Amino acid sequence: MPDLIVEWIVAVLLVVGGAFALIGAIGLVRFPDFFMRLHAPTKATTLGVGGMLLASMVFSWSQGLPGLHELLITLFLFITAPVSANLMALAALHLRVPSRAPEPDDLRRD
Repeated sequence: MPDLIVEWIVAVLLVVGGAFALIGAIGLVRFPDFFMRLHAPTKATTLGVGGMLLASMVFSWSQGLPGLHELLITLFLFITAPVSANLMALAALHLRVPSRAPEPDDLRRD
């Protein structure tokens, strides 16, 4: 693969990954309660780090290296992020942390 194409692919993946990470960080700061704040980093930031790791893998492959470290980090991240978010949400539900989200229609007692 020509070097210029690899550089463009890596640059695009880094910008996309950085944009997702920025969106996740802004959501973490701007959302009003715990459950909404939990949603932003687990989704957007995971995609952001995934994009950056893909950029690192493409660069490693262009240098003739296997990029196995990045693959293992990606696997670990995509397994642990949803599990940890689920456990934090369950703990918050158990502690009855208040939420500003509207109550679903099927749970209302009118």
